Amino acid sequence: MQEPAITDELIAAHGLKPEEYAEILRILNREPSFTELGIFSAMWNEHCSYKSSKKWLRTLPTEGPQVICGPGENAGVVDIGDGQAVVFKMESHNHPSYIEPYQGAATGVGGILRDVFTMGARPIAAMNALSFGEVDHPKTRQLVHGVVEGIGGYGNCFGVPTVGGEVRFHPAYNGNCLVNAFAAGLADTDKIFYSAASGVGMPVVYLGAKTGRDGVGGATMASAEFDEGIEEKRPTVQVGDPFTEKRLMEACLELMASGAVISIQDMGAAGLTCSAVEMGDKGGLGIRLDLDAVPQRETNMTAYEMMLSESQERMLMVLRPEKEAEARAIFEKWDLDFAIVGETIPEDRFVILHQGECRADLPLSKLSSSAPEYDRPWVETPPAPEMAEVPGIDPIDGLKALIGTPNYAAKNWVYEQYDTQVMADTVRRPGLGAGIVRVHGTEKALAFTSDVTPRYVRANPFEGGKQAVAEAYRNLCAVGARPLATTDNMNFGNPEKPEIMGQFVGAIKGIGAACSALDMPIVSGNVSLYNETDGAPILPTPTIGAVGLLTHLDEMIGGLPEDGHVALVLGETHGHLGQSALLYEVFHREDGDAPHVDLDAERGHGEFLRANRALIAAATDLSDGGLALAAFEMAEAAGVGVHLDAGDTPTLFGEDQARYLIACTFDSAEALMVEAGRAGVPLAAVGKFGGDMVSFGGVSAPLSDLSALYRGCFAGALG
Repeated sequence: MQEPAITDELIAAHGLKPEEYAEILRILNREPSFTELGIFSAMWNEHCSYKSSKKWLRTLPTEGPQVICGPGENAGVVDIGDGQAVVFKMESHNHPSYIEPYQGAATGVGGILRDVFTMGARPIAAMNALSFGEVDHPKTRQLVHGVVEGIGGYGNCFGVPTVGGEVRFHPAYNGNCLVNAFAAGLADTDKIFYSAASGVGMPVVYLGAKTGRDGVGGATMASAEFDEGIEEKRPTVQVGDPFTEKRLMEACLELMASGAVISIQDMGAAGLTCSAVEMGDKGGLGIRLDLDAVPQRETNMTAYEMMLSESQERMLMVLRPEKEAEARAIFEKWDLDFAIVGETIPEDRFVILHQGECRADLPLSKLSSSAPEYDRPWVETPPAPEMAEVPGIDPIDGLKALIGTPNYAAKNWVYEQYDTQVMADTVRRPGLGAGIVRVHGTEKALAFTSDVTPRYVRANPFEGGKQAVAEAYRNLCAVGARPLATTDNMNFGNPEKPEIMGQFVGAIKGIGAACSALDMPIVSGNVSLYNETDGAPILPTPTIGAVGLLTHLDEMIGGLPEDGHVALVLGETHGHLGQSALLYEVFHREDGDAPHVDLDAERGHGEFLRANRALIAAATDLSDGGLALAAFEMAEAAGVGVHLDAGDTPTLFGEDQARYLIACTFDSAEALMVEAGRAGVPLAAVGKFGGDMVSFGGVSAPLSDLSALYRGCFAGALG
C-alpha cells in the first residue's frame, strides 16, 4: 500500500503541533514515514505522555512504609500484611463512552482489570465514578443506559464484584460525560510482576486476542476536544469481549506461576506501540517487532493500523526463551493467541518490520521518557465571590428537594445492574458508603471508596482537592478501616487555557497536602484532559479512589441504627452553605466558597472514631446535604425514623468538613462523650433514632413517604 504524503493537514490530524513536528524532524534528521508519524502521535499525545501534567504529578506524595510500588507501573501496590498486597488503579474512558456508551464503558472496565492482573494480582473489586449532563438533556438518558449496561455487561461476565462508586449530573457534562473505572486485586508481595524489559535478545511475545482495526487512533482522539464532528470518531472506539479477558487473566496468572515471565504489559491506549515502547524504555533497551507475526483478524492490515490498533484483551510479554514451549501450551489450552513478534535489542531503537520492509526505525527513548514535557502557563483561580444570603427553608421540604433529584436519590437502579456478590467475599454492598470485600481465606477485609465534589473544586481548586481526599478518608474511617493509599483520576478541560491549568495545579496542591497529612499516598492514577465540547469545559473533577484495611472483620463498623439509638455528631458544625447541595438543588445557585478542610481535625476525628469503634453501632461521614441527608440515609437504610433537634437550615444542610454522624446506645453515647472529652474532640448529641417519622425541629413526615421518593426518583427520571 502506498503510504500518504506527510502534509500539514496530516500532521494536524494526528494531534501534533507544528513545533512538535519540528522536534520530530530534529530528532530524526529526516521526514518520518506515515507509520512513524502515527507512532509519534500516539506516544506524544496527552493520554500517553502526560506532557502537560508530569511537572505537577511529580509533586504528589507517593511513598510510605506501606507502599511497595508507586506511580509508573500498570497499577499501584500496597502491603496489607501477611505477605499479601492490594494492587489498584483508577483510569478514565471518557471520550469513548460519550461516542459509543456501551463499548466505551465496557472497555474502560476491561482496561482497568488488565492493569491489575498484569501485575500478577487477581481482581477482587471494581468501582466506577460517573458524571453525566442534565437529566433532561436529550443525550443523557442514552448515555446513562449505555454506560451502566456496558459496565455491568463487562464486569458481570468477567466475574468481579462492583462494590462502590458515584453518579452525578450537571450541565457542565452535557457534551462530555466522565466514566472513571477502578479495580483492585490481591497478590503475594513476592510475586509482583513489572513491565520493564530486561536481557538482550529476549523474545517479545504477543498474547491474547487477535488484532483488528478497532480503536485505531483512540489515544489521539482521547487527547482532543470534541466538536460538531464527534460522530465521525466512532471507529476509534474499542470493542471488548469479557469472556476472552477472563481467559486471558487465567492464562496470564498461570503463565506467571510457571516462571516464564520476565516482564509483562497490557495493550491499552496506543496498543502495540505504547506497550512495546514502555517495556523497552523502562528496561533501557530497544525493541524490534516483525508485524508479519502479529495475529490478525482482518485482512490487508497495514503497519500503521497494527501499531495503533486498540483491539482489546491483548498483552505483550518478554519471555524466558527456555520456557517458550510451556508458555505456548498454556495459551493454547486457554484458546488464545501466542506469537513471538520480536526481540529486545541493546540499541536505543524501535524497529518495525512488515512484509520485508522497515516501516519504522526510531530512537525508542525519545518516544517515552524523553517525550515533550510542558510547563503550561496557569493562573490561580480567583477567590469565589461572597455568598448571597440563603433564605431559611422548611427542613422537610429541603430534604425532599435533595432526595427527589437523581443526584441525591438512591442509586439502586444503577448498582442493581451490577453483580455485587460474585466471588462471595463482598461484606458491604453499594449504597451504604464504602464497599468492603473480605480477603479470601483470612480474617482481613479491604474497604473501597471513590469521592470528589466538582462544585467545590471549581470554586476553590485547592480546598476542593483537599476535600476529595478528606471525604475518601472519612468514608474509610466510617466503616472502621485504616486508610492505606489512594489513586487519582484527574478529569479537566483544555490545559492550554491558563484558567483550566490553574484549576489542575490548585487541585494537585490540595490533593498533595491532604495525602501527606492523612498518610494516604498516591500510588497510581490517570490524567484525562481536553474534556471540552465546543470550548465548554467540564467541571474540574479530580476523582479520588481510596483503599483501607480492616485487619480483622470484627473491626468493621457495619451496623445500622436501631430504635432508641442516640444520634451524635463528631466534629464542629458552623453551617457552611457555600457551593452546597441545598444551594444547587433548591435555589439553583452555585455561589460562595467551598468549605475549608482542617486536615489536623480530619485526622484526629478519624482516629478517634476508629479507636472507639466498639462503642459505635453505625457511622457515616457528613458531606453533600449535610446532617439532614446523612441522618435520613442512615435511618432509611435501617427502616427506622429519626428525630433531629435542630430545625434551622445551616445546621441541617451545612457542609462543614471533618464530621461524622454516629448511632449508638445511650450508655455508649455517655462513654463516647467521656472519651471525646479526654481526646479533646467535639462530640454532641443531635437527636435520636426510632419510630416511623422523620422529624427535623418541629416538622415531620412519614419515613415511608420519603423512602418511596428516595428509592423511586432515579428510575423515574432515567430508568
